Amino acid sequence: MRLSGSADEPAYLETALGSFLEFVSAAEPAPAGGSAAAIAVALAAGLCVMAARLSTRQMSDAPDLAATAEQLRDRAAALCQADADAYRRVMAALHEPCEPDPQDRQRQIAAALLEATDVPLEVVETGASVAGLAARIAECGNPDLLGDAVTAALLAESGARAAAALVLINLKGLQDDDRRNRVAKLIEETAESAGRARRRVEP
Repeated sequence: MRLSGSADEPAYLETALGSFLEFVSAAEPAPAGGSAAAIAVALAAGLCVMAARLSTRQMSDAPDLAATAEQLRDRAAALCQADADAYRRVMAALHEPCEPDPQDRQRQIAAALLEATDVPLEVVETGASVAGLAARIAECGNPDLLGDAVTAALLAESGARAAAALVLINLKGLQDDDRRNRVAKLIEETAESAGRARRRVEP
């Protein structure tokens, strides 16, 4: 499945891991932080899928948790491409000439930034959901998979926090308190879930 916006751009989910790391390392504006945050959340969700599938003896709803985690994994993975594509549209708007209508250019830039904010916000939302699943598995799942569940929770929190920072950066100078408040609430939820998981391994 090609997730890229054009045939000239790489479809990241079709590349090998080493190739994706090269894309991130390249002297190009995308993929960058948002894509990396999405992949962190996708990896966390993948760990939840595995840990839930191996926790059927401990959790009667383990198959449902695994299915939910799988959906979240695929959602986060797709956001890796979506973020890069959205950021390219921001760059295109920034490179528009100021003349003959500088105000129209500013409106285009603002619209592109708001659109680019939607993707990392969705990464934050997905990360919060993954962290909650990971915490549940850490508390009730197969004890042999505790390390994987805790890793999932911490990865999800890190990805969500990184994406939240990008949301705030994109909103700088724009009036959108609803998104700011939404991000703050989601990060609070994510931190609480990650803390629950982390406490399972603290002395």
